[in-house]
Amino acid sequence: MTRTSFPSTRSELDTHEVFNQPEPLVAYDPFERHPALRESLEREGGGAFEDRVREFARAASAEIGPLGFDANEFTPRLRSHDRFGHRIDQVEYHPAYHRIMAIGLDHGLASLTWTGEPGGRIARSAMVFLHNQFEAGTMCPITMTHAVIPALRAQPEVAAEWEPRVLAARYDERFLPASQKRGVTLGMAMTEKQGGSDVRANTTRATPLTERGAGREYELVGHKWFCSAPMCDAFLTLAQTDDGLSCFLVPRFRPDGSPNPFRIMRLKDKLGNRSNASSEIEYPGTWAVMVGQPGRGVATIIRMVAETRLDCVIGSASLIHKAVVEAIHHARGREAFGDRLVDQPLMGNVLADLSLESEAALSLAMFLAGLFERASGGDEQAERLARIATPVAKYWVCKRAVGAINEAQECLGGAGYVEESILPRLYREAPVNAIWEGSGNVQCLDVLRAAQRDPASLEALLVYLEPRRGTHEGIAARLDEVARLLKRPEDAAHQARALTEDLALCLQAAVLVDAESPLAEAFCAARLTPRGAGLHGTLPPGVDSAAVVERTFPA
Repeated sequence: MTRTSFPSTRSELDTHEVFNQPEPLVAYDPFERHPALRESLEREGGGAFEDRVREFARAASAEIGPLGFDANEFTPRLRSHDRFGHRIDQVEYHPAYHRIMAIGLDHGLASLTWTGEPGGRIARSAMVFLHNQFEAGTMCPITMTHAVIPALRAQPEVAAEWEPRVLAARYDERFLPASQKRGVTLGMAMTEKQGGSDVRANTTRATPLTERGAGREYELVGHKWFCSAPMCDAFLTLAQTDDGLSCFLVPRFRPDGSPNPFRIMRLKDKLGNRSNASSEIEYPGTWAVMVGQPGRGVATIIRMVAETRLDCVIGSASLIHKAVVEAIHHARGREAFGDRLVDQPLMGNVLADLSLESEAALSLAMFLAGLFERASGGDEQAERLARIATPVAKYWVCKRAVGAINEAQECLGGAGYVEESILPRLYREAPVNAIWEGSGNVQCLDVLRAAQRDPASLEALLVYLEPRRGTHEGIAARLDEVARLLKRPEDAAHQARALTEDLALCLQAAVLVDAESPLAEAFCAARLTPRGAGLHGTLPPGVDSAAVVERTFPA
């Protein structure tokens, strides 16, 4: 028999050499390499915190980035009972999740706004923007913990007990009564199966244990269809009373230190946001204390909702930017058809268009954060403008994120569809900000309500926009269309999305112009023309794509 001769050296077995692949994008400085973020921090009043933001940026890239992959691969697990059969209703998380939570809370992402330091909210918003780029799921409990403070303040004695625990700026994962912990997290549970956004259809019932009214003890019986981050230490929730729908604080432990009945029925199997547990819960006679006036539950909890909507805008702007950075990095490190991808005209057009989307989203988000900061200082005009600008921004930026991230994936081709890249996670994460705290239609209806029932808020918006009418003919045309729709309520109700889009684009253009952004002119040319905000990669001639891309992510 003839023996087969096999290659004797390793080199003879090699099938190919790996080349024409970009270097991994790791451990870069996402603050230093983002001029628009640095400028917006200074412009909106957070410049005094630059060193603190810069420090957090390094932690986000070096620590949160790698940990985020583990937190999303090893997802939360419900333990309804212990091994002896006792009901415990606890959720287990991977250690990576706890470490990311600690980094965020220890840097003040839930507390800095409420310290009273001028510019604190702006710095906190910049850090939220940085955190979201590397792991967005953990921002859900951090956002809610931050957002709960204005609602708690509707009941001073409740705020006096819980606010110092938030301001402690410490993460403590242990399942213990809040009084025994170094710091706390707080969540929210509003919607029910039969109502969703129509919370007035809620059926959960609250019965007074002694006296009725604000600050009094109640027992809750009912359910909630969505309760995110069920391992938080307490939750704001809504329940029906004889006085109408009211707001309550539900801690995981009763005042005597015993576990509060709080049944976690199951965890949601979500499209994205997978490092964070979202659940269905039941209140089987659960202890609670009323926050705010009886029958004014929506008015009380909406203070928390407004804060979370701001974070949805910041978060979506962050996801867009991270996706664009990944696309630019890939295009700089890969060649096709004889040239670098980034140097090819059509790819340059796509990347520049995505860059415009990123800077416009960031600038509007930070402008909104500035309005919130000034409103908290007593600026009534800023408060009125924020009232209508918040749903405008949430609708537009959160909606645009999904398409922008998908376009960035295409820049990588098949590699952008593979889980080893962060882009699939960004893409799955993006829709939640558009859905959470009121989906697109809810935001547009909120814009209409603000315009019709709170004329001062619409007037504040127009006072800001009208002087910019001459900046670009597209601003004037869209403002004219807004005025036409508002004169015909039946048309405005049917075309509320078109109205909100017009306001959003005018706001983004105005903010970029006021900021003297080098991208302002290109944005107006791209977004305010009849072609409008269609698919990315349709920038008109004359836009310096290479300069736009370089500003977005300097080489």
